[in-house]
Amino acid sequence: MLYIGIDLGTSAVKLLLMDGGGKIHKIVSKEYPLFFPHPGWSEQRPEDWYEKTMEGIAELLEGADRSQVAGISFGGQMHGLVALDQDDQVIRPAILWNDGRTAKETDYLNQIIGKEKLSEYTANIAFAGFTAPKLLWMRENEPENFARIAKIMLPKDYLAYRLSGVHCTDYSDASGMLLMDVKNKCWSEDMMEICGVTKEQLPKLYESYEVVGTLKPELAEAAGLSDQVKIIAGAGDNAAAAVGTGTVGDGMCNISLGTSGTVFISSKTFGVDENNALHSFAHADGRYHLMGCMLSAASCNKWWNEEILKTTDFAAEQAGITKLGENQVFYLPYLMGERSPHNDPKARGTFTGMTMDTTREDMTQAVLEGVAFALRDSLEVARSLGVQVSRTKICGGGAKSPLWKKIIANVMNLKVDIIESEEGPGYGGAILAAVGCGEYGSVEEAAEKLVKVIDTVEPDKELTAKYEERYQKFRKIYPALKETFQELS
Repeated sequence: MLYIGIDLGTSAVKLLLMDGGGKIHKIVSKEYPLFFPHPGWSEQRPEDWYEKTMEGIAELLEGADRSQVAGISFGGQMHGLVALDQDDQVIRPAILWNDGRTAKETDYLNQIIGKEKLSEYTANIAFAGFTAPKLLWMRENEPENFARIAKIMLPKDYLAYRLSGVHCTDYSDASGMLLMDVKNKCWSEDMMEICGVTKEQLPKLYESYEVVGTLKPELAEAAGLSDQVKIIAGAGDNAAAAVGTGTVGDGMCNISLGTSGTVFISSKTFGVDENNALHSFAHADGRYHLMGCMLSAASCNKWWNEEILKTTDFAAEQAGITKLGENQVFYLPYLMGERSPHNDPKARGTFTGMTMDTTREDMTQAVLEGVAFALRDSLEVARSLGVQVSRTKICGGGAKSPLWKKIIANVMNLKVDIIESEEGPGYGGAILAAVGCGEYGSVEEAAEKLVKVIDTVEPDKELTAKYEERYQKFRKIYPALKETFQELS
């Protein structure tokens, strides 16, 4: 049988066609616009996601045996607020995960409601990108729109609704809303009351591999598919990427170098760090995970190359970098503020340490290293909890760079396993579809059979020592500038 995995990203939707043996038959990508109506705001039109997804499905299935398509599932950008009215029409553009408008609401939740209560209610504290602060912002600033809300949805779940007619979400994605009791896997009555919403306004909760419905007959007919094609709940992008890299079960790690960057550690048991520096979320395999998320990862490299250097040849810019561990230039990668572990929407990107002999290569290297150092910040929190990680998988656009993978391995002092397919959320979505359709008995079984490690980047003892020294200097820069960031904002 064939399975479609849909990765609803921030810049494009990527669709992947996989057979039951894990072979990828075709990949299609469709871009859509991103809007910044005010500094720090970030929005998209859900209708664009749907339109481009349907275009992508049509292109993906060209030449394929459509009778073999059994299921469709998703990995999607998390935290975005999609508000529907009583006729299931979109009320306003979706407010995205990297939107920074909710500083006031986030402070209210963390300071007035209190971090201890939030952690008790949801296992997490408020971050500017989470959904609950967006609801509070909407209630305060767009009361007429807030009053019209009949359903609150997440980005990928809007697609699932358009395909199946079912208002649904999964535990992994819902974990990032600050509306769900993660430990007990149910909506939090306390958070609903705080945000002024009801359970009827929230979608039904599913495990990521559960079937939520079938493809609408009219869509099935238009696509030449059976109306028995199953729609499976899917997962938040990081949990889906973890499935796609085989990061399931206990103590497995995945690093994602996408628009955002994450350190994702799977666990069979629920856990949370005392400062809530890491997110404690449900996982797509039915269990839990800890995750550190930085808002700007590969997007830092894209910004540096395209906006500053005016080039799209990223490989050429990295070709002249040879002196690893010796760079005197440091870069803070906080272009959109930062989430883990600082939780500071007012943090900003900086270069520090330039001199008259600083080169273009030094600056490019600093960007790559700055992202790696910031990811290590989250890994250090996990290590402080006693989590022992010696190796990691890696995925995302940045993972295509051999140099960046080498930097990651040595900054983190981890073995970095390269997998056969680096398609992350899309591949994870297809695997979840296969599990939902009964091709495999569990997510762990599917990942074990389908995800293949083809190479490993080993840390070099001498280089790791150099990067250890550099990291200890890096971690002092943000605290030194924190007050300045507040003043500049």
